[in-house]
Order: sequence, then structure tokens, then C-alpha cells
Amino acid sequence: MTRVVNIHEAKTNLSRLIEDAVKGEAFIIAKAGKPLVKVVPLATTEKPPRRLGTLAGQFLVPEDFDELGRAEIDAMFNNR
Repeated sequence: MTRVVNIHEAKTNLSRLIEDAVKGEAFIIAKAGKPLVKVVPLATTEKPPRRLGTLAGQFLVPEDFDELGRAEIDAMFNNR
């Protein structure tokens, strides 16, 4: 069940209420017992950290990788 707090309590304890909401504990702010707004945490927009080496061993890079297409590239830039 969602906790309901009145405006005065919300103003007095806003920092604590926000901390609770961030932890997933949504709450409703009411005035004279009438619900006005619901406070819920925002969805996380942060991307998880990238893992290095995820594809290690999945493919091989040829020894001459830096030389692949060199003749074609040289011809394009030097009009040969």
C-alpha cells in the first residue's frame, strides 16, 4: 500500500521522503485527506558500465589488418 502524507508533513520531511522514493517507496501527498500527487522514482537513465573484453576470443584480427585495402586507398587519394 502506498503511504499518504499531508502537505505539512511532506514539507517538513521532504529530504527523507525523497530518499525513500529513490529507494522505490512511492508516496502520495494529500491536502485535507484528498490525494493530490504521487511521488515515484524516475527510471534510471544511466547506462551500465561497458565491460572490456566481452568478445575476447570470438574472432581473429589478421596480422596484416593495417595493410588491408592499402593499394585501393592509395589509388583513391593519389589518383593512381
